[in-house]
Amino acid sequence: MPTPSSPFTSSTASHCYERLPSLEHFAAYIRHSICPENDVECSMRADHLQQADYLDVDYDAISRSLVLTTFHRHPPGSERWDEDMQPHDSSAKTEVGILTPEKAADQEELSLEGFLAVVVPPASGSTFLTTFLKPSGLHPTLRITFPSSSMDPPEPACALHSYLTLPSSLFVDKYQLSSPNLLASNNLHAIRALSGETDLEAPDWRIKQWGSLVLLELALAPPVQRRLKTPWHADVPLHLRYLSPTARGESQVDVPWPVVFWACPAEEGTKMSANPFDRVHVGYDSLFGPRTMFYHFQPRPAINGGVLVEQLTVPVLELGGTRWVESGTMGVVCLGAAWVVWKLTRIFSRDRRADPGRFAKEKKT
Repeated sequence: MPTPSSPFTSSTASHCYERLPSLEHFAAYIRHSICPENDVECSMRADHLQQADYLDVDYDAISRSLVLTTFHRHPPGSERWDEDMQPHDSSAKTEVGILTPEKAADQEELSLEGFLAVVVPPASGSTFLTTFLKPSGLHPTLRITFPSSSMDPPEPACALHSYLTLPSSLFVDKYQLSSPNLLASNNLHAIRALSGETDLEAPDWRIKQWGSLVLLELALAPPVQRRLKTPWHADVPLHLRYLSPTARGESQVDVPWPVVFWACPAEEGTKMSANPFDRVHVGYDSLFGPRTMFYHFQPRPAINGGVLVEQLTVPVLELGGTRWVESGTMGVVCLGAAWVVWKLTRIFSRDRRADPGRFAKEKKT
Protein backbone atom coordinates (compact mmCIF):
# COMPACT_ATOMS: atom_id res chain seq x y z
CA MET A 1 0.00 0.00 0.00
CA PRO A 2 2.01 3.04 -1.20
CA THR A 3 1.63 6.16 0.93
CA PRO A 4 3.17 9.63 0.70
CA SER A 5 6.37 9.84 2.69
CA SER A 6 7.19 13.02 4.62
CA PRO A 7 9.23 15.14 4.30
CA PHE A 8 10.13 13.84 0.78
CA THR A 9 6.76 13.93 -0.98
CA SER A 10 8.23 12.66 -4.26
CA SER A 11 9.18 9.28 -2.74
CA THR A 12 6.85 6.58 -1.44
CA ALA A 13 6.83 4.13 1.44
CA SER A 14 5.15 0.74 1.69
CA HIS A 15 3.16 -0.44 4.67
CA CYS A 16 2.37 -4.07 5.37
CA TYR A 17 0.39 -5.61 8.22
CA GLU A 18 0.16 -9.35 8.85
CA ARG A 19 -1.19 -11.33 11.78
CA LEU A 20 1.26 -14.02 12.91
CA PRO A 21 0.42 -16.81 15.37
CA SER A 22 3.91 -16.62 16.84
CA LEU A 23 7.19 -14.69 16.56
CA GLU A 24 9.25 -17.76 17.41
CA HIS A 25 10.82 -18.13 13.94
CA PHE A 26 11.59 -14.40 13.71
CA ALA A 27 13.22 -14.41 17.17
CA ALA A 28 15.28 -17.47 16.20
CA TYR A 29 16.42 -15.72 13.00
CA ILE A 30 17.63 -12.67 14.95
CA ARG A 31 19.34 -14.85 17.55
CA HIS A 32 21.28 -16.91 15.00
CA SER A 33 21.81 -14.45 12.13
CA ILE A 34 22.10 -11.00 13.75
CA CYS A 35 23.26 -11.45 17.34
CA PRO A 36 27.00 -12.03 17.82
CA GLU A 37 27.95 -15.51 18.92
CA ASN A 38 28.76 -14.69 22.56
CA ASP A 39 26.30 -11.82 23.05
CA VAL A 40 24.01 -13.14 25.78
CA GLU A 41 22.06 -9.88 26.11
CA CYS A 42 21.17 -9.79 22.41
CA SER A 43 19.96 -13.41 22.57
CA MET A 44 17.80 -12.64 25.61
CA ARG A 45 16.21 -9.68 23.86
CA ALA A 46 15.51 -11.83 20.85
CA ASP A 47 13.76 -14.36 23.08
CA HIS A 48 11.66 -11.57 24.60
CA LEU A 49 10.21 -10.89 21.14
CA GLN A 50 8.22 -14.11 21.43
CA GLN A 51 6.21 -12.58 24.30
CA ALA A 52 5.45 -9.29 22.51
CA ASP A 53 1.83 -8.41 21.74
CA TYR A 54 2.86 -6.80 18.47
CA LEU A 55 6.01 -5.95 16.55
CA ASP A 56 6.66 -3.04 14.19
CA VAL A 57 9.53 -3.19 11.70
CA ASP A 58 10.34 0.18 10.10
CA TYR A 59 13.04 0.54 7.46
CA ASP A 60 14.05 3.94 6.05
CA ALA A 61 15.66 3.52 2.63
CA ILE A 62 17.06 7.07 2.65
CA SER A 63 18.91 6.85 5.97
CA ARG A 64 19.23 3.03 5.75
CA SER A 65 18.04 2.64 9.32
CA LEU A 66 16.06 -0.30 10.66
CA VAL A 67 13.87 0.26 13.73
CA LEU A 68 12.18 -2.57 15.64
CA THR A 69 9.38 -1.59 18.04
CA THR A 70 7.73 -4.12 20.34
CA PHE A 71 4.74 -3.73 22.65
CA HIS A 72 4.33 -5.81 25.82
CA ARG A 73 1.22 -5.72 27.97
CA HIS A 74 3.12 -7.52 30.72
CA PRO A 75 6.79 -7.58 31.71
CA PRO A 76 8.61 -10.18 29.60
CA GLY A 77 9.85 -13.08 31.70
CA SER A 78 9.00 -11.59 35.12
CA GLU A 79 6.28 -10.03 37.24
CA ARG A 80 7.72 -6.51 37.22
CA TRP A 81 9.42 -4.12 34.82
CA ASP A 82 13.11 -4.48 35.57
CA GLU A 83 15.37 -3.60 32.65
CA ASP A 84 19.15 -3.29 32.68
CA MET A 85 20.19 -1.87 29.30
CA GLN A 86 23.87 -1.82 28.43
CA PRO A 87 24.73 -0.14 25.10
CA HIS A 88 27.24 -1.96 22.91
CA ASP A 89 28.94 1.21 21.69
CA SER A 90 28.88 4.97 22.21
CA SER A 91 26.47 5.47 19.29
CA ALA A 92 23.72 3.35 20.90
CA LYS A 93 20.70 5.30 22.14
CA THR A 94 18.13 4.24 24.71
CA GLU A 95 14.88 6.12 25.27
CA VAL A 96 12.90 5.43 28.43
CA GLY A 97 9.32 6.59 28.86
CA ILE A 98 6.75 6.33 31.64
CA LEU A 99 3.32 7.11 30.21
CA THR A 100 -0.23 6.90 31.48
CA PRO A 101 -3.52 7.58 29.64
CA GLU A 102 -5.38 10.77 30.39
CA LYS A 103 -8.79 12.08 29.40
CA ALA A 104 -8.69 13.27 25.80
CA ALA A 105 -10.23 16.51 24.62
CA ASP A 106 -12.02 14.71 21.76
CA GLN A 107 -13.55 11.28 21.96
CA GLU A 108 -11.68 9.93 18.93
CA GLU A 109 -8.27 10.96 20.28
CA LEU A 110 -5.82 8.99 22.41
CA SER A 111 -4.07 11.17 24.94
CA LEU A 112 -1.07 10.17 27.05
CA GLU A 113 0.90 12.00 29.67
CA GLY A 114 4.19 11.14 31.25
CA PHE A 115 7.90 11.54 30.82
CA LEU A 116 10.34 10.53 28.07
CA ALA A 117 14.11 10.66 28.40
CA VAL A 118 16.95 9.65 26.11
CA VAL A 119 19.71 7.89 28.02
CA VAL A 120 22.99 8.46 26.20
CA PRO A 121 26.26 7.34 27.78
CA PRO A 122 28.79 10.19 27.98
CA ALA A 123 31.61 10.20 25.50
CA SER A 124 34.88 8.84 26.79
CA GLY A 125 36.59 11.43 28.98
CA SER A 126 33.69 13.95 28.90
CA THR A 127 33.72 14.46 32.65
CA PHE A 128 34.38 17.24 35.12
CA LEU A 129 35.07 17.76 38.81
CA THR A 130 33.93 20.68 40.98
CA THR A 131 35.67 21.89 44.15
CA PHE A 132 36.17 25.06 46.19
CA LEU A 133 39.71 26.32 46.53
CA LYS A 134 41.06 26.30 50.10
CA PRO A 135 40.95 28.46 52.12
CA SER A 136 37.60 29.70 50.88
CA GLY A 137 37.08 32.76 53.13
CA LEU A 138 34.32 35.23 52.30
CA HIS A 139 35.20 35.23 48.59
CA PRO A 140 35.27 31.54 47.60
CA THR A 141 36.45 30.38 44.20
CA LEU A 142 34.63 27.53 42.46
CA ARG A 143 37.02 25.46 40.34
CA ILE A 144 35.78 23.27 37.48
CA THR A 145 38.44 20.74 36.44
CA PHE A 146 38.44 18.78 33.17
CA PRO A 147 40.63 15.89 32.08
CA SER A 148 42.61 16.53 28.92
CA SER A 149 40.36 14.19 26.91
CA SER A 150 37.31 16.40 27.62
CA MET A 151 38.69 19.45 25.82
CA ASP A 152 38.06 18.26 22.26
CA PRO A 153 34.81 19.87 21.06
CA PRO A 154 32.38 17.72 19.04
CA GLU A 155 32.46 20.34 16.26
CA PRO A 156 34.76 23.32 15.63
CA ALA A 157 31.88 25.78 16.16
CA CYS A 158 30.98 24.42 19.62
CA ALA A 159 31.39 26.56 22.74
CA LEU A 160 31.93 25.29 26.29
CA HIS A 161 29.41 26.55 28.87
CA SER A 162 28.71 26.22 32.56
CA TYR A 163 25.31 26.93 34.12
CA LEU A 164 25.39 27.71 37.85
CA THR A 165 22.49 27.69 40.29
CA LEU A 166 23.58 29.79 43.27
CA PRO A 167 21.71 30.02 46.60
CA SER A 168 20.83 33.42 48.02
CA SER A 169 23.94 33.38 50.25
CA LEU A 170 26.25 33.51 47.19
CA PHE A 171 26.44 35.81 44.19
CA VAL A 172 28.68 36.76 41.30
CA ASP A 173 29.78 40.29 40.55
CA LYS A 174 28.85 41.00 36.94
CA TYR A 175 31.07 44.08 36.94
CA GLN A 176 34.03 42.02 38.08
CA LEU A 177 33.38 39.44 35.36
CA SER A 178 33.32 42.15 32.70
CA SER A 179 37.09 42.62 33.06
CA PRO A 180 38.95 40.89 30.19
CA ASN A 181 42.07 40.46 32.32
CA LEU A 182 40.19 38.75 35.16
CA LEU A 183 38.33 36.49 32.72
CA ALA A 184 41.58 35.44 31.04
CA SER A 185 43.33 34.75 34.36
CA ASN A 186 40.49 32.46 35.44
CA ASN A 187 40.14 30.66 32.06
CA LEU A 188 36.73 32.22 31.45
CA HIS A 189 35.54 33.66 28.16
CA ALA A 190 32.44 35.70 29.04
CA ILE A 191 29.36 35.89 31.24
CA ARG A 192 26.41 35.21 28.93
CA ALA A 193 23.41 35.52 31.25
CA LEU A 194 22.62 36.47 34.84
CA SER A 195 19.19 36.41 36.46
CA GLY A 196 17.73 36.35 39.94
CA GLU A 197 19.06 38.30 42.90
CA THR A 198 21.95 40.54 41.80
CA ASP A 199 22.14 43.06 44.68
CA LEU A 200 25.83 43.28 45.60
CA GLU A 201 25.40 44.87 49.05
CA ALA A 202 22.32 43.31 50.64
CA PRO A 203 22.80 40.73 53.44
CA ASP A 204 21.24 37.31 53.12
CA TRP A 205 18.29 38.10 55.41
CA ARG A 206 17.30 40.99 53.12
CA ILE A 207 17.17 38.83 50.00
CA LYS A 208 13.62 38.06 48.87
CA GLN A 209 14.47 35.68 46.02
CA TRP A 210 15.91 32.17 46.36
CA GLY A 211 19.17 33.01 44.57
CA SER A 212 20.51 33.56 41.07
CA LEU A 213 21.35 31.76 37.82
CA VAL A 214 24.56 32.35 35.89
CA LEU A 215 25.54 31.17 32.41
CA LEU A 216 29.27 31.36 31.72
CA GLU A 217 31.19 30.56 28.59
CA LEU A 218 34.47 28.88 29.51
CA ALA A 219 37.76 29.28 27.70
CA LEU A 220 39.17 26.25 25.90
CA ALA A 221 42.54 24.75 26.65
CA PRO A 222 45.22 25.88 24.19
CA PRO A 223 46.43 23.25 21.68
CA VAL A 224 49.80 22.98 23.43
CA GLN A 225 48.18 21.96 26.70
CA ARG A 226 45.92 19.47 24.93
CA ARG A 227 48.96 17.79 23.40
CA LEU A 228 50.60 17.58 26.84
CA LYS A 229 47.40 15.87 28.12
CA THR A 230 47.34 17.87 31.34
CA PRO A 231 44.07 18.71 33.15
CA TRP A 232 42.39 22.02 32.42
CA HIS A 233 40.40 24.11 34.88
CA ALA A 234 38.21 27.21 35.02
CA ASP A 235 37.78 29.30 38.17
CA VAL A 236 34.56 31.14 38.99
CA PRO A 237 34.99 33.93 41.60
CA LEU A 238 32.04 34.07 44.01
CA HIS A 239 31.13 36.27 46.97
CA LEU A 240 29.35 35.48 50.22
CA ARG A 241 26.68 37.69 51.71
CA TYR A 242 26.49 38.48 55.42
CA LEU A 243 24.59 35.59 57.00
CA SER A 244 22.43 35.48 60.11
CA PRO A 245 24.18 34.85 63.47
CA THR A 246 24.25 31.30 64.84
CA ALA A 247 24.96 29.75 68.23
CA ARG A 248 28.19 28.09 67.00
CA GLY A 249 29.54 31.09 65.12
CA GLU A 250 29.52 29.34 61.75
CA SER A 251 27.01 28.43 59.06
CA GLN A 252 26.95 25.87 56.27
CA VAL A 253 26.15 26.79 52.68
CA ASP A 254 25.20 24.06 50.18
CA VAL A 255 26.16 24.84 46.59
CA PRO A 256 24.93 22.49 43.82
CA TRP A 257 27.35 21.49 41.11
CA PRO A 258 27.04 23.41 37.85
CA VAL A 259 25.82 21.93 34.59
CA VAL A 260 28.62 21.79 32.00
CA PHE A 261 27.92 21.26 28.30
CA TRP A 262 28.96 21.99 24.75
CA ALA A 263 26.53 24.20 22.82
CA CYS A 264 26.83 23.58 19.09
CA PRO A 265 24.86 25.06 16.18
CA ALA A 266 23.06 22.39 14.21
CA GLU A 267 24.20 21.72 10.67
CA GLU A 268 22.12 23.03 7.81
CA GLY A 269 19.35 20.59 7.01
CA THR A 270 19.45 18.80 10.38
CA LYS A 271 15.96 17.80 11.49
CA MET A 272 15.44 18.98 15.07
CA SER A 273 12.71 16.71 16.43
CA ALA A 274 10.55 17.88 19.35
CA ASN A 275 9.50 15.61 22.18
CA PRO A 276 5.94 16.47 23.27
CA PHE A 277 6.78 15.49 26.85
CA ASP A 278 9.90 17.62 27.15
CA ARG A 279 9.75 20.57 29.54
CA VAL A 280 11.39 23.23 27.44
CA HIS A 281 12.33 26.84 28.20
CA VAL A 282 12.65 26.23 31.95
CA GLY A 283 16.45 26.30 32.10
CA TYR A 284 19.50 27.21 30.07
CA ASP A 285 17.94 25.90 26.82
CA SER A 286 15.85 29.09 26.67
CA LEU A 287 19.08 31.12 26.43
CA PHE A 288 20.03 29.50 23.11
CA GLY A 289 18.47 29.34 19.69
CA PRO A 290 16.04 26.58 18.67
CA ARG A 291 18.68 24.90 16.46
CA THR A 292 21.26 24.26 19.17
CA MET A 293 22.70 20.85 19.98
CA PHE A 294 23.78 20.18 23.58
CA TYR A 295 26.48 17.70 24.57
CA HIS A 296 26.62 17.30 28.34
CA PHE A 297 29.57 16.45 30.55
CA GLN A 298 29.25 13.76 33.19
CA PRO A 299 30.01 14.93 36.76
CA ARG A 300 32.50 12.81 38.70
CA PRO A 301 32.16 13.54 42.43
CA ALA A 302 35.19 12.43 44.42
CA ILE A 303 33.68 12.71 47.92
CA ASN A 304 30.32 13.25 49.66
CA GLY A 305 29.13 9.81 48.62
CA GLY A 306 28.42 10.85 45.05
CA VAL A 307 26.21 13.82 46.02
CA LEU A 308 26.60 16.68 43.55
CA VAL A 309 26.67 19.36 46.23
CA GLU A 310 29.64 21.27 47.62
CA GLN A 311 29.50 22.42 51.24
CA LEU A 312 31.05 25.63 52.52
CA THR A 313 31.59 26.41 56.20
CA VAL A 314 31.19 30.16 56.64
CA PRO A 315 32.15 32.17 59.77
CA VAL A 316 29.27 34.26 61.13
CA LEU A 317 28.52 36.22 64.28
CA GLU A 318 28.17 34.04 67.38
CA LEU A 319 24.94 34.69 69.27
CA GLY A 320 26.63 34.39 72.67
CA GLY A 321 28.95 37.29 71.89
CA THR A 322 26.35 39.76 70.66
CA ARG A 323 25.97 41.45 74.08
CA TRP A 324 29.68 42.26 74.08
CA VAL A 325 29.32 43.69 70.61
CA GLU A 326 26.42 45.91 71.68
CA SER A 327 28.21 47.05 74.85
CA GLY A 328 31.42 47.65 72.98
CA THR A 329 29.65 49.63 70.29
CA MET A 330 27.93 51.85 72.83
CA GLY A 331 31.24 52.34 74.66
CA VAL A 332 33.05 53.35 71.48
CA VAL A 333 30.25 55.79 70.54
CA CYS A 334 30.34 57.38 74.01
CA LEU A 335 34.12 57.63 74.02
CA GLY A 336 34.04 59.20 70.56
CA ALA A 337 31.44 61.76 71.63
CA ALA A 338 33.42 62.59 74.81
CA TRP A 339 36.60 63.01 72.76
CA VAL A 340 34.84 65.44 70.38
CA VAL A 341 33.43 67.48 73.33
CA TRP A 342 36.86 67.54 75.00
CA LYS A 343 38.53 68.76 71.80
CA LEU A 344 35.94 71.53 71.33
CA THR A 345 36.35 72.60 74.97
CA ARG A 346 40.13 72.82 74.62
CA ILE A 347 39.86 74.94 71.50
CA PHE A 348 37.34 77.26 73.18
CA SER A 349 39.54 77.66 76.30
CA ARG A 350 42.69 78.32 74.26
CA ASP A 351 41.02 81.04 72.20
CA ARG A 352 39.69 82.70 75.36
CA ARG A 353 43.11 82.85 76.96
CA ALA A 354 44.65 84.23 73.78
CA ASP A 355 42.18 87.18 73.48
CA PRO A 356 40.34 87.82 76.78
CA GLY A 357 39.33 91.36 75.72
CA ARG A 358 37.25 90.11 72.79
CA PHE A 359 35.29 87.73 75.00
CA ALA A 360 34.70 90.50 77.60
CA LYS A 361 33.47 92.86 74.89
CA GLU A 362 31.11 90.17 73.51
CA LYS A 363 29.82 89.58 77.01
CA LYS A 364 28.92 93.32 77.52
CA THR A 365 27.20 93.43 74.18
